[in-house]
Amino acid sequence: MTFPPDFLWGTATSAYQVEGGNANSDWWAWEEAGHTLNGDRSRAACDWWANAERDLDLAAELGTNAHRLSLEWSRIEPEPSVFDPEALARYRAILEGCHARGLEPMVTLHHFSNPLWLAEKGDFNSDVVVDYFRRYTAKVVGELGDLIPTWVPINEPVTYSVMRYLIGAFPHQRHTGLGALMEGLHNLLRCHAAAYHTIKAAYPAAQVGTADNLQIFEARPDGTALDRWWAGRVSRFYNDAWPDALHTGRFHGLAGSRRMKDIAGTFDFNGINYYTRFYVRFPPRAGFVEREWGPEALVSDGDYGEVYPYGLYRVIDRVWKRYGKPIYITENGVPDAADRLRPGFLLDHLRQVWQAISFCYPIMGYYHWSLLDNFEWERGWSQRFGLIALDPETQERTWRPSAHLYREICRSYTLTDDMAARYAPEMLPIMWPGAEPGLSSEP
Repeated sequence: MTFPPDFLWGTATSAYQVEGGNANSDWWAWEEAGHTLNGDRSRAACDWWANAERDLDLAAELGTNAHRLSLEWSRIEPEPSVFDPEALARYRAILEGCHARGLEPMVTLHHFSNPLWLAEKGDFNSDVVVDYFRRYTAKVVGELGDLIPTWVPINEPVTYSVMRYLIGAFPHQRHTGLGALMEGLHNLLRCHAAAYHTIKAAYPAAQVGTADNLQIFEARPDGTALDRWWAGRVSRFYNDAWPDALHTGRFHGLAGSRRMKDIAGTFDFNGINYYTRFYVRFPPRAGFVEREWGPEALVSDGDYGEVYPYGLYRVIDRVWKRYGKPIYITENGVPDAADRLRPGFLLDHLRQVWQAISFCYPIMGYYHWSLLDNFEWERGWSQRFGLIALDPETQERTWRPSAHLYREICRSYTLTDDMAARYAPEMLPIMWPGAEPGLSSEP
């Protein structure tokens, strides 16, 4: 199964999860207050602020030609209107390091973390955030824009908002509930549009798009008509509300819709972050999704989710038919400390990408989450997404078998039966079903 010669093979990281020492971020205070699993702390994280180049070397050794990373707003603007030239210089060095190693950078401006001073001002529940975000973007564009061909203003805005305002697992101030969720999403959309126009004014050829967490929400096979209705409602809000607003200029919330100025058309590509399928039922349970699977399901560490590769093809198909824009798989991965699932996960999810490309869907690149184990937000160090294992105490890196597999894929631009036989033999009858007719990862 062969991929195009200009396909981007990448990995992905986010600033707060790998840099360490981000004491000016609202996440640092959230950790100190004991809101993470087992009381875990990010501390030095993966030590990127001091030594990102070590892992960029590993990314190049993997055979990748792209890397998605984010910038930490709280480093760049530690106080209102005070921009740190040393932080900007460090990000410039990291981006230059990407280019020097043949890694095309895709840069995210906001990946789940805020400066403490912004949180104190109400952040996305205050109208002032739009001007602050526009100014932050302008500073980054002015200092670093010549090194950044591809931008994502806001990572997973709906996931961020749901985890913050409804579930309460992400840092929040006094604003929670559905009203705060809608207000926050409205201002996040305005921030995205402000960033889009700021970037395009300075660099018209730059590509600016999304990184949306798109999941499959379904009723169980034995579910009721109400369960199926509810699954459709959840999917339309969670998966469609944000890109629909950027496409049409109208935001459809949970109760009604609103027309928004200067929003329509403010994306050049769709970024898909895809991980899993969830079952839902009505009325919804605590946490909104079911976390019980049948005995046949492959479930990742910590009951994070079901391994459901065909779901990636389903969301690609939906996004292309709905918006008609180029597509990047901006995140895709699995928490799997023992690396028992990841080799097969890689092969089968990339088979779904290959199939979409074979049907002429414009998939431009794939960014695996993640390059190495990192601090996984409210789950702390309990879930390991890395191709490369990390011991956060010693900072020792160890290649997992899936890293060697990914290197072979990236260097050859192919998926082969030989790779499956050596790294995930259970995938042979699934990806090359002639071996055992009737087996397939599709339903």
